[in-house]
Amino acid sequence: MPVAIITGASKGLGRALAEALAARGWDLVLDARGADALTAAATAVAGYGTRVEALPGDVTDAGHRAGLVAAAWRLGGVDLLVNNASALGAEPLVRLAELPLEGLRRALEVNVVAALGLVQEALPLLRESPAGAVVAVSSDAAAEAYETWGGYGASKAALDQLAAVLAEEEPRLRVWAVDPGDMATELYAAAVPDDDGPRPEPARVVPAFLRLLDERPASGRYGAPSLLEGR
Repeated sequence: MPVAIITGASKGLGRALAEALAARGWDLVLDARGADALTAAATAVAGYGTRVEALPGDVTDAGHRAGLVAAAWRLGGVDLLVNNASALGAEPLVRLAELPLEGLRRALEVNVVAALGLVQEALPLLRESPAGAVVAVSSDAAAEAYETWGGYGASKAALDQLAAVLAEEEPRLRVWAVDPGDMATELYAAAVPDDDGPRPEPARVVPAFLRLLDERPASGRYGAPSLLEGR
């Protein structure tokens, strides 16, 4: 069975994607910082009958990243790496004039440095896969200027650029940066707690990611809404 590593998999998009892949028979290595929430997610995902390894930890820890890849190796390798774990930099979001620099450093460490570190750790196994792929979960804030989204958006823009360069350097892989669009997640609620407008649940966005895996278009940046409209 194919094997995927998904970071930030205890809730939101990460968990929804894990459940969708498990339903298709994928074996999974799941990461999140919260051990209890990750255990609950892994138990639910394992109900589909696939093998699931849940490793709580922080993706900024090199030892934890190595542990995720080692767990995937024990399951058979790495066919898909989803860098989904994200940090906002400030909760709620604030204007750049007020953004704590430590918060910005945290966002860059989680969203960019750790993402690249995990790619580096997994690359030998990804190269061995007949259909190796990397998904970088991006944001429209990486491409558009929104007040208070500067730090987070800058980190996601950097992630997009890393994904684009990785695609050039590893032409045998598929490397997709995916903007999932608006979703009802705890991350968004923490970012803008006063905005309680209706948003789609993450599970409604997952078919866009599955389409990429099914059709394997060229490496590049994709928006989930466009992928969903084109179904």
